[in-house]
Amino acid sequence: MNKIRQFWKNLKIINKIKVFTGSVFFATLAILLFDVWIIKLFMMDFNDIMEDNSKSGEVISALNKEIDTFDMYVHSADPSNKTEWIESVNESAKTLNKVPLDYGRLGQERYALMFSFKTAYGEYSVERDKVIEDFQDGNVLIADLYRVYGMQKYLLQYAQHFVDVTMKEGNANYQKLMPVIISVPFLVSAIGIVVFFIIFEISKIMNASITTPVLTLANASRKIAANDFFIDDIEVSSQDEIGELVTAFNKMKFATGEYIKALEDKRVALDQLHEQEMENLKIEKQLETMNLELLKSQINPHFLFNTLNAIAGTANLEDAPTTEQMIEALSSLFRYNLKTQAKETLLSQELKISKDYMYLQKMRFGERVQFEIDSEVDENAVIVPTFTFQPLLENAIIHGISKKVEGGKVTIKIRHVGGRLHINVEDTGVGMDEITLWNIKKQLYDQTLNKNLEKTVGIGLGNICKRIRAMYSDGNFEITSKEGEGTVIFIDIPFLDPQMQVDSNV
Repeated sequence: MNKIRQFWKNLKIINKIKVFTGSVFFATLAILLFDVWIIKLFMMDFNDIMEDNSKSGEVISALNKEIDTFDMYVHSADPSNKTEWIESVNESAKTLNKVPLDYGRLGQERYALMFSFKTAYGEYSVERDKVIEDFQDGNVLIADLYRVYGMQKYLLQYAQHFVDVTMKEGNANYQKLMPVIISVPFLVSAIGIVVFFIIFEISKIMNASITTPVLTLANASRKIAANDFFIDDIEVSSQDEIGELVTAFNKMKFATGEYIKALEDKRVALDQLHEQEMENLKIEKQLETMNLELLKSQINPHFLFNTLNAIAGTANLEDAPTTEQMIEALSSLFRYNLKTQAKETLLSQELKISKDYMYLQKMRFGERVQFEIDSEVDENAVIVPTFTFQPLLENAIIHGISKKVEGGKVTIKIRHVGGRLHINVEDTGVGMDEITLWNIKKQLYDQTLNKNLEKTVGIGLGNICKRIRAMYSDGNFEITSKEGEGTVIFIDIPFLDPQMQVDSNV
């Protein structure tokens, strides 16, 4: 055993794997051959015995049936007896053909019996058919009939002798197989123990020469990863590639420790320098932000409002009420967009801005644009997200109504349903085909996952969808459309009381 272990230590890893693989292969092959032998023993040999017994029994059965139907036929003119006799004759011929004259299979005695039986049956068939013909002509001779009866008795004796010999030989073969059958469990156990012992021993040797050194090397590597470069040298007895690897590992260990220490010192210095640079960039960004805010603060929104009011006053003096109303509507829109910082507002305020916006659009498109608000709630008792309706109305005008020659109608429907606020923004514009609608729905869904929104959706529509789903955990935003018929935006949010605190943070 020691010589084997020493021989194993000197083998290369590839050769060790080949030895182990070869051992498993030959063990598997031995088990496979043993299984084949067992299958042959239990299935083929026993099947031959059972098949021979079955075929010989079928010969006796078919011959008895043929004799009975022959006797009934010659003693009766009933056509059904003739049919049964013909069927029994065919069955006898079929069973005889199942027993081929194979000397190697039947053996000397059974071969001689079956050969004589088939020869005698052929002679009997001639005499039997002659008697049947005479019977049908009404000229049958008693001597001929009894000669056929005698031949039938003779054939039965032959067939019975053949069955007896077949059963005797089958029993003899079975008795020969019995000792082998009894010894099979012991053979299986012995082969299994030997194979298990061989594979177990080879596994132990492979574990000691490959697995254990690799695990020791991995453990040392983990210590080195924890910056412990001054561990003891690893010792192995293998002379293969693992041994060479361990030797090289021990040589590199201390040199690597010194090199890693130098790199660590350099990294600390670089981190300090990077931190200083990031601080400088942060200060520069703050300065740029301050400069931008300073520039923005120089534009006073009140200047825009005062200018619009001055123009409205001039229109009033010049007796131009339509111009005055348009300027006031535009001023209201600017004031709402620039000064409103809250995330939520009263429904009445959103509807007022919607009316101002649609008034300007009606002045632009004339009778081509119709607008209606169908609300069944108290507009001053409901809170909705800020800047919800105007972007949807703008989409309905730009993408729906304006592209239709005869124009169309935009309707805002508001209902209170079971503690929920249902809002529909409908238009009778050109609508969308199924592909375009599917793309828009997909992009709206992608935006809720913080993916980039493509231009097809638009900033306003995408922002409203994202804000509703962010502000209300159970909020819903859906879009449906049919080409040539229009588009419907459906918003489902909680019905909020205006006494609730409105978050004023942007």
